[in-house]
Amino acid sequence: MKISLITPAGKQSKNGNRTTALRWARLLRQSGHLVRISTDYEGEATDVMIALHARHSGAAVRRYREQMTQGPLVVGLGGTDVNTFLQTERALTLGSMDMADALICLHDLIGPELPAPLRPKLHVVRQSAQPLTQPRQPSKRHFDICVIGHLRAEKDPFRTALAARLLPPTSRLRVHHLGGAHSMDFADQAQAEMARNPRYSWRGAVSGGQVRREFGKTHAMVISSVQEGGANVVSEAIVAGVPVIASDIAGNIGLLGPDYPGYYPVGDEVALAEVLLRAEMEPGFLKSLAHHGGKLAPLFQPAHEQAALVNIIAAVTRPG
Repeated sequence: MKISLITPAGKQSKNGNRTTALRWARLLRQSGHLVRISTDYEGEATDVMIALHARHSGAAVRRYREQMTQGPLVVGLGGTDVNTFLQTERALTLGSMDMADALICLHDLIGPELPAPLRPKLHVVRQSAQPLTQPRQPSKRHFDICVIGHLRAEKDPFRTALAARLLPPTSRLRVHHLGGAHSMDFADQAQAEMARNPRYSWRGAVSGGQVRREFGKTHAMVISSVQEGGANVVSEAIVAGVPVIASDIAGNIGLLGPDYPGYYPVGDEVALAEVLLRAEMEPGFLKSLAHHGGKLAPLFQPAHEQAALVNIIAAVTRPG
């Protein structure tokens, strides 16, 4: 099949939409499909279109549907589609969803958030990751926590730093934050946090290779987001064997499961500080997080993601 894969994120972007587009294109090409990635639909002949993000790719979806009235269309839902734009720009967001033959979401708890007529179109595709090539070697001198994510409001990016301030002087915990700032205000806030909080270090935007190196030496990862569509960094950490501490939002619970022991109440740095101190002081707790992650790791294999995508393409292009 010729597949047009539309993502609102340009070639130089390091955000989740671009990462997802590149990975899906690779998996579909490995399955024999011809995939063209672009930021908009320009009328090219194609057998099927996959549009990432219902709101941000809405104009491309409409142009495709106007030109290809019966053309197979798959829309991948972003976290902000469900958590924000269904409330703030409902008509445009729902328009893309309504026109789609299939909808893709990235975790198990999206369905109840959608209007009932859309739920039969919904397919869960968990984002995959590759294991580390070398054994992990966390520091023995420090207890290192990583936060992987851009500095923007949805990520609640400084919650782990605020929690680290509350730890006793005897704690060996350090926070290493990897991710670019979406505004100068966030960059200034990160700089100010480093100046007042010796436990916090902001590294800025980094490559995927640097993230993997961090996974090799960190003791745990915190994902503190107030909303997520199913963050790839969670699957990356799980497959790398990194224990995860997560805010108790649907986007995290839908990946890690309701019985995962590493949650804290979203936005609550006091509770997060308690979990961090427990992880540092109770080896059994950290092992339990790793054990739960190990049971989940098979769900995030590339072969599973590839099969799910191939099956969706087959379903929307099947005659009749």
